[in-house]
Amino acid sequence: VQLQACGGGLVQAGGSLTLSCAASGRTFSSLAMGWFRRAPGKEREFVAVIRWSSGATYYADSVKGRFAISRDNAKTTVYLQMNSLKPEDTAVYYCAANSYYSNVASAYAYWGQGTLVTVFS
Repeated sequence: VQLQACGGGLVQAGGSLTLSCAASGRTFSSLAMGWFRRAPGKEREFVAVIRWSSGATYYADSVKGRFAISRDNAKTTVYLQMNSLKPEDTAVYYCAANSYYSNVASAYAYWGQGTLVTVFS
């Protein structure tokens, strides 16, 4: 599986940004796709995950109600819509693919390159 993430940038607090992750290389119906992030000086943390087949989602408490993960089957692309952004959302965001639904980074076998999101106040 190859993953290509994009969409990061500089945004003012309270603003919105949408990240995309284009996937290729295998059948996706059995996969789960996750977003993780690593803030400066911090450990990588789980953000959201979606089960490709059913569309079931799960979010970290820190982003629940502000972020939304979705997928486009035709484009084999996963999105992370980020609203009401806060400075503490500043991080490098990574998409990842796994054969099962998980919020644990070590469970993911495939990773895209990161995309930087910077939120200023």
